[in-house]
Amino acid sequence: MITNKKSLFALSKSSLMQTGRLLSIAVLTVAALLSACTSEKKLTADNRRPLTVELYTTLPGKLPYRIPAITQTPAGRLLVVSDYRPCGGDIGFGRVDLYVRHSEDGLIWSRQRAIAEGTGVKDAVDCGFGDGAIVSDRETGEVLLLSVCGNTVYWAQTTTRQNPNRVARFVSRDGGETWSKPEDISESVYSLFDACSKGPVESLFVGSGKIFQSSLLKAGKNYRIYAALCARPNGNRVIYSDDLGQTWHALGSVDEFPAPKGDEPKCVELPDGNVLLSSRAMGGRIFNIFTYTDAKKGQGRWQTPAYSSADTKGVVAVNNSCNGGAQLVAVRRVSDGRKLYLLLQSVPFGPGRQSVGIYYKELESEQDYATPEAIARDWNGSYQVSTLPSAYSELYQLRDGRIAIVYEESTQAADYSIQYSALSIEQITGGKYRLR
Repeated sequence: MITNKKSLFALSKSSLMQTGRLLSIAVLTVAALLSACTSEKKLTADNRRPLTVELYTTLPGKLPYRIPAITQTPAGRLLVVSDYRPCGGDIGFGRVDLYVRHSEDGLIWSRQRAIAEGTGVKDAVDCGFGDGAIVSDRETGEVLLLSVCGNTVYWAQTTTRQNPNRVARFVSRDGGETWSKPEDISESVYSLFDACSKGPVESLFVGSGKIFQSSLLKAGKNYRIYAALCARPNGNRVIYSDDLGQTWHALGSVDEFPAPKGDEPKCVELPDGNVLLSSRAMGGRIFNIFTYTDAKKGQGRWQTPAYSSADTKGVVAVNNSCNGGAQLVAVRRVSDGRKLYLLLQSVPFGPGRQSVGIYYKELESEQDYATPEAIARDWNGSYQVSTLPSAYSELYQLRDGRIAIVYEESTQAADYSIQYSALSIEQITGGKYRLR
C-alpha cells in the first residue's frame, strides 16, 4: 500500500508538471493573442486603417434603422442609439422604437436592447419614440436621452402649439443597462418661447445625435448641457440645462433667431466658452455664435448667421441637405508644433446623400472663431469616410482621443445600416495634426 501511494504521488506530481507546462503554453498563447489585439488597436489609431463596426443592419425589404446617436460614460462605456421603424418612416407616421447597444472598447458590442417601444396607437403620446439625442454627465455618468414622441409630423400644419411634436426624456443611472420610463417634458420646452414677439413655437424637436456638455461652465448641479432645436416658425433655437435636463432655459432672448433658415442643428463649445450653432442647409451648413455676457445667468447675444458652402471654401454638401456632427479638438500642427484647435464637421460630400465624410478647419487665434463669417470660410481639408450612399452622422471625441463617427450607410443595398468608426486625428488630416 505504501509503495502504491508513492507511485500515485509520483504520477500525480508528473501530471501536475505536465498540467503546468500546458498552462504555461496557454498563458503564452493568450499573451500572444492579447498582443495581437493590442497591435490591432494601435493599428486602428495610427493612421493605417480605421476600426469599423456595423451596429444595426437594415436588409432590403426589411424594417429600417435610422438616426444614430452616441455618447461615452466617464467609465469609458460607449452607447450608440438608433431608431427602429416598424412604421417605415419618421415619427408621426406610426410606431417607432429606440434601441441601444453598448461597448467597453469599441470592438465587442452588446446585443441591441429596447429603450422604448412605440405602441403605434394613433394620436397616442407613446405611439412612437425616435430621433434620439444623448449625453452622459462627465462627473456622475448619468445618461440623459431626449427624443421626439407621439404621432404628429413636425412639418405638418396640423402640428401646432396646442397639438405639438412632443419631447420625451429618459434617464439611465447604470450605463445604459436600464432606463426610466419616458417623461413628457414638452410643455417645459415649448413654454420657454411663448412670450416671443413673433408668436410661439408651433413645432420643434431636439437635433438628433449628441447633446453637447460644456467642459468649462458649471453654474448648477451639473456642467451645462446644450440642446439645439429644429423649430418652426423662425428656425433654430437653443436651450440649456444646468441640472442634466430636469429644467431648461432658452439661450439668449426669445426674440432672437439664431438661424431663421436653419434645419436640424447641433451645438459645440468654442475655446472661449461661447456656443457655436451648426445647422443643416442645402449645399453646406449655417453657422452662428452665441457670445456670453454673463455665462452663469445664460445672458448674451446671438450674432448674424453665416452660410458655409463651396462659395466660401467652407463645408460642402453637394446637392444634399443632411444632419451631421460637429466637434472641437485640441491639436498640435505637425509642421511647426503650434498648438491650436480643429473644428470638425461631418456631412455627406455628395452628390446627394452619399460619401459621408469630415471637413476640418483650423482655429488658430481668437479671430478665427470671433464671428460666424470667420467660421464659415476657408476650411482646411476633408476626409472621406464612406464611398456608399450615406446620410445622417454624428461625431464624438473618445476618451483615448480618437474621433468616433456613427453614420447611416447603405451597406446592404438598403437605407440604412448604422456604422461605427474610430479615427485618429492623424488619419482624418493626413498626418498634418496630432492630439495635444
